[in-house]
Amino acid sequence: VQLVESGGGLVQAGESLRLSCAVSGFAFEDYAVGWFRQAPGKEREGVACISASATTTYYATSVKGRFTISSGNGLKTVYLQMNELKPEDTAVYYCAAYSGDAVISSPLDIRPDLAAWGQGTQVSVSS
Repeated sequence: VQLVESGGGLVQAGESLRLSCAVSGFAFEDYAVGWFRQAPGKEREGVACISASATTTYYATSVKGRFTISSGNGLKTVYLQMNELKPEDTAVYYCAAYSGDAVISSPLDIRPDLAAWGQGTQVSVSS
């Protein structure tokens, strides 16, 4: 199983970035892909996810209306379009692939040990 993120960088507040996650080797046919982030000194939080059928999406309240998750070629590539970026969006962003067994209370609240993770990509937003 391999997930590879790309597209992070340094931008100014109000600008946009698009992250990509290439997913390969996942054994389950029915899995979701989500974007999570972790800022220094904070716990990892779910940002957005897309269902296995790519028909349902979920967003954290903090990013709803600004971020959009989408996919190409099934869930082989998953994108996170981030608009109107804010300094508080600064974090390492990870993509994860997981089945329903990993879900705790919502698709953005998962057991990390039951998901496959990428290496992360840094997003920094200056004010």
